[in-house]
Amino acid sequence: MDAGLKRELEEKVRAGERLSREDGIALYGCDDLAWLGGLAHEVRTRKNGDVVHFNVNRHLNMTNVCTASCAYCSFQRKPGEKDAYTMRIEEAVRLAKAMENDNLTELHIVNGLHPTLPWRYYPRSLSELKKALPNVSLKAFTATEIHHFETISGLTASEILDELIDAGLESLTGGGAEIFDWEVRQHIVDHRTHWEDWSRIHRLAHEKGLKTPSTMLYGHIEEPRHRVDHVLRLRELQDETGGFQVFIPLRYQHDFVDMQDGKVRNKLQARTTMASGAEALKTFAVSRLLFDNVPHVKVFWVMHGVSTAQLALNHGADDMDGSVVEYKITHDADDFGTPDKLTREDILELIRDAGFRPVERNTRYETIREYPGPDPDRRESPQPMRV
Repeated sequence: MDAGLKRELEEKVRAGERLSREDGIALYGCDDLAWLGGLAHEVRTRKNGDVVHFNVNRHLNMTNVCTASCAYCSFQRKPGEKDAYTMRIEEAVRLAKAMENDNLTELHIVNGLHPTLPWRYYPRSLSELKKALPNVSLKAFTATEIHHFETISGLTASEILDELIDAGLESLTGGGAEIFDWEVRQHIVDHRTHWEDWSRIHRLAHEKGLKTPSTMLYGHIEEPRHRVDHVLRLRELQDETGGFQVFIPLRYQHDFVDMQDGKVRNKLQARTTMASGAEALKTFAVSRLLFDNVPHVKVFWVMHGVSTAQLALNHGADDMDGSVVEYKITHDADDFGTPDKLTREDILELIRDAGFRPVERNTRYETIREYPGPDPDRRESPQPMRV
């Protein structure tokens, strides 16, 4: 990128002027990661200061049985496979109750698209989980799952969301987004929920007062222009509803674990290489610069590793997803030694070690507790990138 274009983009960002599609593609073409990260860090600091948000959450996947066979997915199983499972509601409640220690504030629930489970299983599961964990927020179901519930119930998404909210739902999850552009999506997704239905369902959720996350699965067969298109679609919907709290770039993972049973469920890896750390940091930076109307950008450390996650905090991210104990959807794919669990103290240390001040939040991004930042007396005390 030549110096003139850099100056032009700097001026637009510092003036609060919205970046265009062409600007986003140009930013992805820039090989000066220090400059790009610094510019994104200016925006991140303007919005969130020296704070890094986190929450104490657990993930619950009640079934891995799925009608779809998405090309990137190592989680799904077909009925009858030996490691396919579906929990009884009582079993899910017992497992969730065992996760209650450490002042848990959020339970994150995502499942496969089960072909025979009745619709009533889902609101009843939320209701029973809420009874067992009344002080824990339930963030549950992707837009893809809501669309599936329409099919199996005969109800509209609006009616489904009303029932789930009555049962205790506080937020949808952001999954099912992958890459929205059909040029890519037709090769990676094996279900019928695409941009039109994904956006319809999140719009409905926002109209009902829910705040939801948005995501993007990157680093597979897509090109930078597809990432830009994805973010701009979300930005336009955010202009309309204001309902997205956070944007979460999710790094696509190769399948290592499942090859041990002779089945490679990830159909993309033979023709893909996973995004490098530098590509991940560029994606966070460009996303922060383009997605100007979303308050937060989250780095999901499970998919990036803790070192890249710390660096992402200097490249636009201000949220480091919480103390996940078991995240099967990724840990059924990767074999990189990423820990299964970070405790609250682990998260605090990682945030401070990166030079930031930790703030524990709930699902609605309300502050639960503020913690001290890095020790000012510590030798070579870490500092965030200066702006």
